[in-house]
Amino acid sequence: MNTSANQPLTRRSLFKAGAFGAAAVTGGLALSACGGGSLRGSGGDGGGGSKTFKLAETHPDNYPTTLGDKKFAELAEQYTDGRIKIQVYPNAQLGEESDAIEQVQMGSIEMTRISSAPMGEFVPAMGLFSLPYLFDDSDHLWRFLESDSGKKLLGEVEGAGFKGLGYFDPGARSFYTSKRPIKAPADVKGLKIRVQESQVQIDFIKALGGSPTPMDYGEVYSSLQSGLLDGAENNEPSYYSASHYEVAKNYTLDRHMRVAEVLLINKDVWDGLSSEDQDALQKAADEAAPFQREKWDAQVETDLEKLRAAGVTITEISDLTPWREATQSVIDKHGADLGEYLDAVEELRSA
Repeated sequence: MNTSANQPLTRRSLFKAGAFGAAAVTGGLALSACGGGSLRGSGGDGGGGSKTFKLAETHPDNYPTTLGDKKFAELAEQYTDGRIKIQVYPNAQLGEESDAIEQVQMGSIEMTRISSAPMGEFVPAMGLFSLPYLFDDSDHLWRFLESDSGKKLLGEVEGAGFKGLGYFDPGARSFYTSKRPIKAPADVKGLKIRVQESQVQIDFIKALGGSPTPMDYGEVYSSLQSGLLDGAENNEPSYYSASHYEVAKNYTLDRHMRVAEVLLINKDVWDGLSSEDQDALQKAADEAAPFQREKWDAQVETDLEKLRAAGVTITEISDLTPWREATQSVIDKHGADLGEYLDAVEELRSA
């Protein structure tokens, strides 16, 4: 079984993977097993027959990334002439993102769509996308993702036991709060803000004087409602689809992070495929990405209108200079080993 030499499995990882495995066997799911340097797909025969892979997705069934997953699955089946079928499990049916990525690394499930933020705990270079105010806009981000540097960064996941098939668009993350609107960096001070399990994001909130609170996505609504959290940060479709606007009605469009989404497959599963099927899956991923991006852009506009209609106070930040100054320490700390990628981002800023 392929695990990263630089990322040893923790007791927490082993416990989660073991617990999932037991539940899966009980429920009749065929788990992938190590053997001969490759993993069998669920329902597959390990040879030339058909294989069925599970793809874990945190978001709802009609969410843009889920639609991208489904398009990928549709194209994968088409391009492999039915040899590979991919079942998409939305709504965190197979676990929240931190659980899903560990299960893919262990081989309990074959695939996931994951945010690059928690990926940073497995592949440090992925922390690039969590650096605050790094990209000017979506076009700047995609110039980087589609560049040689972006492709090289995606390839770094192989050292942790994954194969990266491509990127999806997660838009830009912005703050939302229950107590008061955030209009300036000082307004974050003292607020308990939910973050993903990412040290970069934790340090980002600390730099603004807030209290970062790592928490699974599914727990955010009740925590905002109870006052355990004062706020969180996410993109427009997530903020709306999770109904977080009901309990945190102040949304600040500072667009502090453009955290790329990554489509991953277990490296042993990938290595066990024929070159023909590898090419087919890569083609399917390449074609699903622009489809997902189109769905994303449309959803953002729709959800902003719905948020305004629901009475959400939307604050647009036009001058990011004080925000960048307040959080420069985060880039200095976490960008120290990312010089090559930071240089590429800067070069592509005005391309």
